[in-house]
Amino acid sequence: MWNSSNPALTREDAFGDYYGKSMFAERTDITTLSGVVNKTGLLVSIAIVTGAIGYSVTVAVPAAMWISAIASLVICLGLFFVISGKPSSAPVVAPIYAVVEGFFLGAFTSVADAILAARNLTMVGGVGLQAMIITLCAVIAMLLLYKAKIIRPTRTLQAIIFTATGAIMLAYLVSFVLSFFGMPLPLISFASAVSDQGLMGLLGLGINILILVVASLWLVFDFKLVEDKVKAAAPKYMEWYCGFALLVTLAWIYFESVKLVVRLAVLFGNRD
Repeated sequence: MWNSSNPALTREDAFGDYYGKSMFAERTDITTLSGVVNKTGLLVSIAIVTGAIGYSVTVAVPAAMWISAIASLVICLGLFFVISGKPSSAPVVAPIYAVVEGFFLGAFTSVADAILAARNLTMVGGVGLQAMIITLCAVIAMLLLYKAKIIRPTRTLQAIIFTATGAIMLAYLVSFVLSFFGMPLPLISFASAVSDQGLMGLLGLGINILILVVASLWLVFDFKLVEDKVKAAAPKYMEWYCGFALLVTLAWIYFESVKLVVRLAVLFGNRD
């Protein structure tokens, strides 16, 4: 008795024609969690492939490490400011960043392996595998802590992490400049990770772990960024932006993980 004889009302897509298909079909122009996961996975895959290339090139040409380090610093800083000022550029900028950062991290890993090999220090699977395991563990741990609401991106935590990150980046910059004059920064630089022994080595290990914790905590803010963009039905390009943010954090965690593995090998590794 409730059926209408009006054919315009009985058509299944009548209201969709008038109000738009998006009322009845899933929208494809907004940020989704699966989309962020896919974009992040793609960016990480690009970084891994170019990392393998960077590793191979550095084995043949050791100077590629310094060239890639300088190029990575300049290009990545430039890309960071571009994507921060114009998030819609993320679909183009994020893959470029993945290529550059991946190549540098691969070259960095190659140098770490070569240094340990020269000291007759052995690492199961090499430095790269060990660093990737640490990075993966950090991601899983932060995700579980975030989902369990044990760690939340509060203003207080944000202020602490922002301040700590600023200090760390300043130390990185000073260390990078001093390295050109043959004066590695104690406790912070990669050279110190290779040379520090005894008490200095243990202090450097503690600072290394502290920086690794700060880098890992950035994942909490990245997860919140993804959550907010998905809830707000942000434009589709924000999937790339979120993937970019996650990749930046993952690259930092991996970088510090390589230094941590080297420090542990130098301090406690078995010599042949």
